[in-house]
Amino acid sequence: MTSQTSWSVAEMNPGLAEQPRPPHHPSQRRPRDAAVLMLLDRSGPEPKVLLGQRHEGHVFMPGLHVFPGGKVERADGRVPAAGQLVPHVERRLQASVRAPSAVRAKAYALAAVRELAEETGLMLGDKCPCPANMNGEWKPFADCGVLPRLDNLWLVARSVTPPGLVRRYDTRFFAADAAGVCHTVPGAVHADAELVELRWTPLSDTAGLNLHMITRLVLGELSARLKAGIEEDLPVPYFRSRGGVMRRLEI
Repeated sequence: MTSQTSWSVAEMNPGLAEQPRPPHHPSQRRPRDAAVLMLLDRSGPEPKVLLGQRHEGHVFMPGLHVFPGGKVERADGRVPAAGQLVPHVERRLQASVRAPSAVRAKAYALAAVRELAEETGLMLGDKCPCPANMNGEWKPFADCGVLPRLDNLWLVARSVTPPGLVRRYDTRFFAADAAGVCHTVPGAVHADAELVELRWTPLSDTAGLNLHMITRLVLGELSARLKAGIEEDLPVPYFRSRGGVMRRLEI
């Protein structure tokens, strides 16, 4: 889906050389599992994707436009959900993973849904009475009567943050249609929030935005997947570094 298959880590992260890290800095540890959700509006002549601008005070990607997302939490794999992951999505989520399981694959997907809601107020799922065990990070869904859905999520890419950065994540990039949003909680985006603004951006009109290179690469993968058929069982790009080089593999 892209002609280039490798980049230097320095090319991927401008300014990295000017950010020396002590030998045991957390950036050298195993990356944390994370998930993001690329919400799509396909109602018009050209698909649009939802991007949010991160607060300038964040250590990780300050001020950049990003997809809503964050860390996978322990509770994400145990939350009840409507539907099941599409079999090829579940299969690819378990590829190149230590101790793969269906519960872990479910946790990646539901983390993306939860983080979308936390950062934007947009909840993907079905309006219905929710089980009593939806608490903690998932209590807002129970309070709003929203059961998250799994069968409308598509895995588009995966990327591991290279060593040397302040935060390291093993991130799964999911896509979903905005038509699946069944509830909106107002006030999630404001000047002091994690995301200070949201914008629906045409996939062909992102050149002027402040984006990390991995975001641009994944946007290209998303555009290609939409043309090929987002629902199709196709190889998923997997970006990870080896020896100071970020490579595009497939899972």
